[in-house]
Amino acid sequence: MIQFGLRLHDAEKLPMEQVLPLVRQKGFTCAHLALSKAMKDYPCTPSALTPGYALYLRHLFEKNDIDIAVLGNYLNLAHPDAAALSAIQEKYYAHIRFASLLGCGMVGTETGAPNPEYKFCPECRSDEALATFIRNLKPVVRCAEQFGVIIAIEPVVKHIVYDAKRARTVLDEIGSHNLQILFDPVNLLSMDNVDHRDEVIAEAIELLGDDIAMIHFKDYLLQDAGGQLKAAAAGLGGMDYTQVLRFAKKEKPFIFGTLENTTPENAESCLQFLQRKYDECE
Repeated sequence: MIQFGLRLHDAEKLPMEQVLPLVRQKGFTCAHLALSKAMKDYPCTPSALTPGYALYLRHLFEKNDIDIAVLGNYLNLAHPDAAALSAIQEKYYAHIRFASLLGCGMVGTETGAPNPEYKFCPECRSDEALATFIRNLKPVVRCAEQFGVIIAIEPVVKHIVYDAKRARTVLDEIGSHNLQILFDPVNLLSMDNVDHRDEVIAEAIELLGDDIAMIHFKDYLLQDAGGQLKAAAAGLGGMDYTQVLRFAKKEKPFIFGTLENTTPENAESCLQFLQRKYDECE
């Protein structure tokens, strides 16, 4: 079965101590935690991520019977400024250390853009941008190896790692068991390829399936949103989850699967929709 969870910054805007019981009551058993978004009242600088903070959160999640599926740190590892890049890498090192203390096995990230704004540009598709990302990711992966944590990269059609082939290249170039894939099938789709959605998803499963450590679930509307499709909560758009759910059911027992783009009002119904689709899969 899939262990379905929620992206916590999509939950009610309440202190974590009040949010977690609500999340559990809705049927979620794990969570995607981005400290900068879900814990806004507290700093998330490297110096703030102490063992005491980690263990406070760890006990809080355990009390509510919720696993921290992934600690999100979606910062630009292709930033062109050396000083800014160094600070970004330090934040990754701190999140990796923090994840190890949290009892969280994974730090998740996307794959950046070669500009300070972290926005799509034609250079995202270049071999030079890919080489830069791989070079800057390598020390982060080495740190993950030291702490026994997985770094999971999330391919996104408007970022440097924009398809399954590019993701396969990153995995092979770095060659670490601590580097895996956070698979969001909708993030691989755009107005240019959505008509071939099933082929795009099939290619991703074929090339990356062995290395998929977690799945994101959201839906899409047929509207361009800065190079991607406009995102929606699961069951509210045009996505067919059959391939992904069948793959998970056959190949990935108890994998974490967190919902994105939900609201407090629809999160429970979206979970029920996905669970029903999963149960119907053969």
